[in-house]
Amino acid sequence: MEKFIKFSGILAPLDRSNVDTDAIIPKQFLKSIKRSGFGPNLFDEWRYLDQGEPDKDCAGRPLNPSFVLNDARYRSASILLTRANFGCGSSREHAPWALADYGFKVIIAPSFADIFFNNCFKNGILPIVLNEDTIDNLFVEATRNEPVELSVDLQSQQLVTPSGETIHFDIDSFRKHCLLEGLDDIGLTLQHSNEIRAFEERRRETAPWVF
Repeated sequence: MEKFIKFSGILAPLDRSNVDTDAIIPKQFLKSIKRSGFGPNLFDEWRYLDQGEPDKDCAGRPLNPSFVLNDARYRSASILLTRANFGCGSSREHAPWALADYGFKVIIAPSFADIFFNNCFKNGILPIVLNEDTIDNLFVEATRNEPVELSVDLQSQQLVTPSGETIHFDIDSFRKHCLLEGLDDIGLTLQHSNEIRAFEERRRETAPWVF
């Protein structure tokens, strides 16, 4: 997993509450367990006007002109601004996979579903919780004519707007450490590879029949 230290990106305003994981990546795309390839089908039923199917080329599909990611201002967005309870529904890890594969590195909302929130950290996405008033102000900024670029500094736990306004956000210290160091669950385990190897060698001597 890549380290997350500082990041700047265009802000896309998805003005919806209770966005569930089936809306993020519909169920027909869950056949693969690879982490890549889901980006073209992110928000599939909202982005396109036809029915999406696995392995279908999305390049020629008709786009829904009213969906935010099809607006020219937000097509290169990498920070998602949304409303309460984002990521509710089933616990599919494909949802953060799809968001990451599309290019989102940060999601800002007043609240997240717990499992989705945890899965974001495991996949290199920073979910940021801000109060409703701050979210409302960011929506006003993001829906102006020109795209809004936010800067995120994880070390100092700050967002910086184009006007220079600084917004503090909270994050659990362990999750912050993992993102700064680029550590997912496998990476955390491999930090103890020497101890694991020593245990296996002792185990081979004391219980050779297991091997």
